[in-house]
Amino acid sequence: MIMLVVLTACYEQKQETVQFVTVEDGHFVRAGVPYYYVGTNFWYGAILGSEGQGGDRERLCRELDEMKRMGIDNLRILVGSDGERGVKTKAEPTLQIRPGEYNDTILAGLDYLLMEMGKRDMVAVLYLNNSWEWSGGYSFYLEHAGLGKQPRPDDVGYPAFMKAMSQYADNQKAHELFYDYIRFILGRTNRYTNVKYVDDPAIMSWQIGNEPRAFDTEKLPAFEKWLAEASALIRSIDKNHLISVGSEGAWGCENSYESWERICADKNIDYCNVHLWPYNWGWAKPDSLKENLGRACDNTKEYIDKHLAICAKLKKPLVMEEFGYPRDGFKFTLDTPTTGRDGYYKFVFSLVADNAEQGGHFAGCNFWG
Repeated sequence: MIMLVVLTACYEQKQETVQFVTVEDGHFVRAGVPYYYVGTNFWYGAILGSEGQGGDRERLCRELDEMKRMGIDNLRILVGSDGERGVKTKAEPTLQIRPGEYNDTILAGLDYLLMEMGKRDMVAVLYLNNSWEWSGGYSFYLEHAGLGKQPRPDDVGYPAFMKAMSQYADNQKAHELFYDYIRFILGRTNRYTNVKYVDDPAIMSWQIGNEPRAFDTEKLPAFEKWLAEASALIRSIDKNHLISVGSEGAWGCENSYESWERICADKNIDYCNVHLWPYNWGWAKPDSLKENLGRACDNTKEYIDKHLAICAKLKKPLVMEEFGYPRDGFKFTLDTPTTGRDGYYKFVFSLVADNAEQGGHFAGCNFWG
């Protein structure tokens, strides 16, 4: 009986090991076969998995079941929001209240989410930071590094906000606070499964941040240095999981393809990311979304192709981890048609499908949801 238990445990460990997503010769591999996917963003997953404010585990399981039914097995998820409660336009409840002080309710929610994803053979891309205000991120670390209260774009506008956030790229104190957070999260063990995070095949990738930016061309060298430090730290703690940046691509590197290539070339970065927002980037207008669809698709193809050329040189996969398109007429009610969105999503999905058939480097996409 003892021998049987030992052999079973070894078998289960072997099964878990082969389920980790890896990169081989520039392509994702999972369970010994090429891995191409259509996934979604599920940033609120840990909140939904909690038993506190915003938590609804029955809904979480329903949504996971429905996504699995539709073939969506890759979810990009925010580990947790940072900072004080009661701040408008910021996700709540927050996980990291102050540096080193954590909301255990959200940690339990993340544990529960990963457990349920593991049951369904789904994988998570977990991002740890954010250059934008909606989850804290840069502004949280700058404030606790001694730079005082940071502006919010809804108060001062995005130009002033981005100028303030450019201070993050070369602020070593802010970086050290973030590195402490990395050590804490990656050092955890799931309370429901008793599996260490670093050993959990339900995690595909640790992502440094959501759309990390330098916000200033002159800060690009410092920005690149920070990302290299962060990825090296993650790799020193976790040898099993992939590491990604969470970048928008050249758009997030002050339109420098050279900077994006240097970042992605780092030995600890396993695969590359781009984001694409035709409306936000001026490729489609609110009053002519259907009419602008062709231009949006053409510009999307050009943007992806430029990044794919770099990925081919680096021999690393590319994932389009965020994209979206408004409902017709730029309306938000559920009965509004989605002609433009349907066309845009079909186009992006076809790019992934065509690449899969050709064995290309464009390996997946996560639509915004």
